[in-house]
Amino acid sequence: MRLDVVTIFPDYFAPLQLSLVGKAIDKGIIEVAVHDLRDWTHDRHNTVDDTPYGGGAGMVMKPEPWGEALDALEAADDRPMTIVVPTPAGRPFTQALAYELAARQRLVFACGRYEGIDQRVIDHCAERYELVEVSLGDYVLNGGEVAALAVTEAVVRLLPGVVGNPESLVEESHSPEHPLLEYPNYTKPPVWRGREVPEILFSGHHANVAKWRLEQATERTRARRPDLLDEA
Repeated sequence: MRLDVVTIFPDYFAPLQLSLVGKAIDKGIIEVAVHDLRDWTHDRHNTVDDTPYGGGAGMVMKPEPWGEALDALEAADDRPMTIVVPTPAGRPFTQALAYELAARQRLVFACGRYEGIDQRVIDHCAERYELVEVSLGDYVLNGGEVAALAVTEAVVRLLPGVVGNPESLVEESHSPEHPLLEYPNYTKPPVWRGREVPEILFSGHHANVAKWRLEQATERTRARRPDLLDEA
């Protein structure tokens, strides 16, 4: 998989070199390229925004730099591009969507700022490429960079060879095979500040442990996300 990120803050994506994503880059599982949108401007101030037609507060990202950037990225690699635009008006990001994106050959993140990207760029992307407008939740960020990092991490960990033990993906929260929230986990020591590890986890009886974990996952889901029980 190839990941391209277009942003006016390239340094924001230094964390991609860390943890599992960084290891995936080192192993050649993914290719990552971060691009500065200002490289496709042609004025002395590298202007990427302007006032909105119709008036109103804030600035809007200009279409010309985005158009040139997308054209250049398309010409640089023949794999089909899926354009991912983080926006509060987008489709809610879920584990199911992460699996969908993990099946793509190439993701291009278009990180907007200010009041967003000129709508004509979005419409152009919808006509020319696969477009996914995605929202992390019902709140507003300063730009798309945080969301792009979150989506990248959620997607990359699903690729073969990234997570050391693929079975760990099966029982975690929101997985397709296990739609409940994940059960609580414990490790050594057996007693910490007077709090003991549940005795069942020392039993060595795998069926009973599995039953307990399912009960815990169900209760946690009922308390925190009852809407997920219908899916389960």
